[in-house]
Amino acid sequence: MTDPQVALLMLGLFILIVFLGFPIAFTLMAMGIGFGYYAYYDERRMWRVFDRLDETAGSWESWQAWIQGYFDNRIFDLFVNQTFTVMSNEVLTAVPLFLFMGYIVERANIVDRLFSTLNIASKNVPGSMGVAALITCALFATATGIVGAVVTLMGLLALPAMLKARYDPAFASGIICAGGTLGILIPPSIMLIVYAAATNVSIVRLYAAALLPGLCLVGLYLVYVIGRSILQPSSAPRPTDDEVPDVPGGKLLVMVLTSFLPLAFLILAVLGSILFGLATPTEAASIGALGGIALAFLYRAMTWQRMRESVYLTVRTTAMVCWLFVGSYTFSAVFSYLGGETVISEFVQALNLSPVQFLILAQLIIFLLGWPLEWSEIIIIFIPIFLPLLQFFEIDPLFFGILVALNLQTSFLTPPMAMSAYYLKGIAPPEVRLTQIFAGVMPFLFCVLVSMVLMYVFPQIVFYLPDLVYGN
Repeated sequence: MTDPQVALLMLGLFILIVFLGFPIAFTLMAMGIGFGYYAYYDERRMWRVFDRLDETAGSWESWQAWIQGYFDNRIFDLFVNQTFTVMSNEVLTAVPLFLFMGYIVERANIVDRLFSTLNIASKNVPGSMGVAALITCALFATATGIVGAVVTLMGLLALPAMLKARYDPAFASGIICAGGTLGILIPPSIMLIVYAAATNVSIVRLYAAALLPGLCLVGLYLVYVIGRSILQPSSAPRPTDDEVPDVPGGKLLVMVLTSFLPLAFLILAVLGSILFGLATPTEAASIGALGGIALAFLYRAMTWQRMRESVYLTVRTTAMVCWLFVGSYTFSAVFSYLGGETVISEFVQALNLSPVQFLILAQLIIFLLGWPLEWSEIIIIFIPIFLPLLQFFEIDPLFFGILVALNLQTSFLTPPMAMSAYYLKGIAPPEVRLTQIFAGVMPFLFCVLVSMVLMYVFPQIVFYLPDLVYGN
């Protein structure tokens, strides 16, 4: 077999092993080292230690020389260097801090206060509970960026309230599943940090570029929720005074000041300090983590157990991301050395696609990859394969990254592998069927597709803010 054929075999085996359920990070490292040993095999270099043995050397010295030569393959040097590169990456330093902020906010009893306040404030709006749940999801998803955490917590908090208010179960489920995925796109998004680290795109420009598409998607969701509530009142009945009591204006203002504004201020402070150049993403994430702790103490929700859980979950998730990067960098280096990227690049270029056709093809591939893989695995493993092609088709990696972030919304919402639906089903009441949840997310999936089409037709949705703030 030629080296490019070995590279394609390497990629095919990886996909097969992933479908068999093996841990992806360690699979990448094992395959990178295994195939890298073949790729970098140099008999003369590896066993040149024998040249230094004199004639008096015994069997023990010969055995030591053989062992030393066996481990003198350059793949081990590559693996060590890639590990050091990942661990010293300043962009990735922000990941554990943003994760910690999210886990602290999740455990600080902020979200239930926020949902209650928004529920009362929007009482006279059609589909008020759905609107309150969606806005709460958007704010909470922005703070934590962890889809499973947002969907689970909001499913425990908002879904029973909406079902009690006689909401259609499919409609209520769709709101929570769609709202829970917004943290992938809306800054400060951990996914965008990982994309920036994988592609060397400015994280500051990425955050600025993602802001309008994120708000556009939230706006489409709200239009659908309010529009359906008007056209089909039975799916979202107006709450009674027993379900949502009337609150005097002064008391409502206090509730807003103590629930909505603190979290909104924390998010805006973190995001604003990044966008306006007042702090690096890592410094802003530190501010966010400290602010999360302050909010937890302010709401008297901070306990040693909650702090311990937050630290543990942060360390576990950060380790997963870092080892994914180590494995991906090693795998990609070997894959490229064997000529795999060249084969794929030449094949795609031979198709004579237009830039728009290439974008559609790439997004379709990412959409399909989103069924068996998490977003982190798609960004770290497969996005680098597309990068050389972006230059050929003259596509800005910034624009491509925002498209990918939008596309990954669909991977959490598309049956039969819609992870948001499974997260919600795990904590939903027994009468809420999985088929109902699937039916509920489909209109929101259509909203995501509409937002992607808008970006294709009006790319300035992505470029306007970065160009305005930072120039071309």
